[in-house]
Amino acid sequence: MCVSGLCQICESRPAEKQCPNCGTLACEAHFDESLRLCADCASQAQPGPGNDDVEINRF
Repeated sequence: MCVSGLCQICESRPAEKQCPNCGTLACEAHFDESLRLCADCASQAQPGPGNDDVEINRF
């Protein structure tokens, strides 16, 4: 997929990926390759201490 524009998270680096969950354009630093999600969605997908049943909102 060809992505052009700035990262919508840091607004300073070129976007290289688009989050399949929310559509956010993200630079390499703000895209989690293991989850294939932007940093914002990845942080919601990662369960915190004592919270094992976190669901990510997929559109």
